[in-house]
Amino acid sequence: MKFVLHQAGDDGRTIDMTPDGQFRGPAPTPWATRILRYAIVVGVLAAGLAMAAFALWFALMVIPVVIGAALVAYAAFRWRLWKARRIYTGRRDLTH
Repeated sequence: MKFVLHQAGDDGRTIDMTPDGQFRGPAPTPWATRILRYAIVVGVLAAGLAMAAFALWFALMVIPVVIGAALVAYAAFRWRLWKARRIYTGRRDLTH
């Protein structure tokens, strides 16, 4: 037997009580719903792990490019210093 009490100005809440005065809890969720929830959580975690692995792979692949660019920039800087030192010390090539 199920008693449903409604108040004036019903806001949609229902009090579900057994005949001996105990309140009933919510119905247990079906096992298919629980399995679906766990599958979604596992899928989201796997996608996050895959994106993190891809970001790490990309960062590791960029390291040699960054080192090469730094070497080229350092060589250009040293070349400019060498040229400036030659100009200010008065040592110039005889061909110019």
